[in-house]
Amino acid sequence: MRTIKAAGEHELDVRRSRFRCALAPVTSQDQARDFVQQRRRAHPDARHHCSAFVLGDDGEFQKSSDDGEPAGTAGTPMLEVLRHNEITNTVAVVTRYFGGVLLGAGGLVRAYGSAVSATLEQVGTVERRAMRMISTTVDYGVAGRLENELRAAGYRLADVDYRESVRLHILVPESGVPEFRTWIAETTGGAAEPELGELGYSEV
Repeated sequence: MRTIKAAGEHELDVRRSRFRCALAPVTSQDQARDFVQQRRRAHPDARHHCSAFVLGDDGEFQKSSDDGEPAGTAGTPMLEVLRHNEITNTVAVVTRYFGGVLLGAGGLVRAYGSAVSATLEQVGTVERRAMRMISTTVDYGVAGRLENELRAAGYRLADVDYRESVRLHILVPESGVPEFRTWIAETTGGAAEPELGELGYSEV
């Protein structure tokens, strides 16, 4: 799955109607609904504030609203753009200022979908990857070299605790855990024993 790099807005003009799309990162339904209300307050004279959002590590929660447009002509195509691009933890709101020309169902579907697509392209996206926290404890004599080797190999050090010995916390892609086990055993001659921690998601 992917998510947006940052919040952003973009506007399309379609036969005198203005379709202003705003995207924002969210992690809960309440945040998504709050953002929709923010857009309503920011544009109180607009005819429609259609919305779609996707939540969850696998995009498992999805919802959309046509907000008065004909059923299936606004929220659904907006949601389909997010799904097609494998976007999650994101809310899209398209505010429409009616220009006096009826677009028809097909025209509305294209306009709302295009507004979200154009805004996604403008703000950019990042990959969300399943990452495993792995910890290991080594002597001071090993720690400095291991830190350098980890960085050189492209592994991400989340934290380092310097106490009687040195405890390193490393973020490793879940799919690369077996390879990391082999790598750290070979690099330290078996001195570092990896301990698997929590699985989370990180933007890369």
